[in-house]
Amino acid sequence: MRNISCQGVSFDFSQQFLPFVYIAVFIVGLIANGFGLKSSFHNWKKLGNVNIFVFNLEIADILYLLTLPFLVTYYALGSKWIFGDIFCKITRFCFNLNLYGSIGFLTCISVYRYLSVVHPMRVMERITQTHTVIITIMVWVLVCIQILPDMFFTKRYKNQTGKCYETTSWFYVNDYLTYSLGWTLTGFCIPSLIILGCYGHMIVVLCTKPNIDTVLKQRCLRLLFILIVLLSVCYIPYHVLKNLNLKARILAKERQCQEWFDGVYIAHQISRGLVCLNSAINPLIYLHRNKMLHNHLRRQCFRRVRSSIMREIHTTGH
Repeated sequence: MRNISCQGVSFDFSQQFLPFVYIAVFIVGLIANGFGLKSSFHNWKKLGNVNIFVFNLEIADILYLLTLPFLVTYYALGSKWIFGDIFCKITRFCFNLNLYGSIGFLTCISVYRYLSVVHPMRVMERITQTHTVIITIMVWVLVCIQILPDMFFTKRYKNQTGKCYETTSWFYVNDYLTYSLGWTLTGFCIPSLIILGCYGHMIVVLCTKPNIDTVLKQRCLRLLFILIVLLSVCYIPYHVLKNLNLKARILAKERQCQEWFDGVYIAHQISRGLVCLNSAINPLIYLHRNKMLHNHLRRQCFRRVRSSIMREIHTTGH
């Protein structure tokens, strides 16, 4: 089916904007994740089970970063894909694997921290590395199940050099929008609510208990603020504008052209640049703070144990 477009939509914007973003993310992301991997191995025992989630988060980031040179070449050639249909799908698969794998592991880290703060005595010693590895495998499996249907949608015109679609061609765009909405709900909305719920309740607990370390409260508040910024800048705009752009393509396909199509398309391309920043931001946010937060949580847990023992001694006289 031939490419259908509405007059006024600036399709050249992505070719002018995305290559520079991808180059910057590739350089910064590789450096940050390289230091992140080094720090992960160096502090493996200090970080505990949460380090397994951080390590897999870094692997997801690196897999995506390695595809960026091919995308830079693609846009530099005027949106002409020269690497074949299979590698086009692999490239888009790695992007989705990184995006939703990152969200999945950030959710696991958030739940782990929530349990560390709210139920340290009851839960923390019962969570072993075996449990963490099983959860990690489940995250990878669930993410792959979510993004696997995307591989069956057409990504480019066969037997010719053409576009490598982020979503799919015009012919299947109606079905893709339905799939994308469900995917957004399960892959982004529900995990985001879990993340915000965990940190929200954790902040309430830290602020209402007088015996909690003030430094720990401040760092958790900063981390919650950074998470909100990350969701607001990187993830929310991308998912909203992706689905809105798909709707615009459906209307354009039906010859129902609107003035807002051009604005939505450009905003969506900007959101694509912003969402890939998570590959560079993740190691800078979590790895550095994991060590400090883990040490504070461990000290806080020891204080609670000591207080419980002292109260027991005072009560029983033994």
